[in-house]
Amino acid sequence: MLIEDRKARAMDPHHPVIALCAEGMRAEAAGSPERAHELFRQAWETAEAADPVDDYAACVAAHYVARHQPAPRDALHWNLVCLERADRVGDERVRGFHPSLHLNLAAAYRELDEPARAREHFARAAEHLDDVPEGPYAQWIRIAVAEGLRWSGSVPERPAEPLVARLLAEFCARGDLKALGLVLPAYLTDLGGEDDRVRLVTALHQVHASRWLPPDASDDVGRVIAALGAS
Repeated sequence: MLIEDRKARAMDPHHPVIALCAEGMRAEAAGSPERAHELFRQAWETAEAADPVDDYAACVAAHYVARHQPAPRDALHWNLVCLERADRVGDERVRGFHPSLHLNLAAAYRELDEPARAREHFARAAEHLDDVPEGPYAQWIRIAVAEGLRWSGSVPERPAEPLVARLLAEFCARGDLKALGLVLPAYLTDLGGEDDRVRLVTALHQVHASRWLPPDASDDVGRVIAALGAS
């Protein structure tokens, strides 16, 4: 997971740390990971050499250093450093970082086969979701959190889960992009709460009421709505 790149770009482009991170992102895009890693390390060292130390810039640099670590334990270390620096900043500049930071830590612990620690950070990421402004990035983060919570067993499977999955497969088989566009986002971002259940049921009602589905498919949607209503 990434700290939203637009946050780094929104900082002063003349700041030496941000300039190095921006150059590193360009190197990544050009297919030069070794050069990108070198630039991100330079960004970290520059932030650390500032007087006083620039914790905000160090947080951004540590994030990019972390994602270029080949060993999971090293990635975990740098993600912990990133979170520590964000906590040192402790103001509005880093408020929206925390869901991504905890997702990165959860992913590292998951890869290291430490499910209890991964579960803890998936849950902490969920607690900070409202700090991320609405938009595609927030949607992406919420999907990742929902997947992590399901994987960790923090969210029990809804009784209607197999029916919903089968219904979505039917939409895919028919190439029904309108139905998928309405239902899939609500399904993928389901964190297990009542608001999420209502959002999913509402999306299904919209598909059912539109009357573009063939009769058998419409009946399937009705059965899923009934099952979710009882869950």
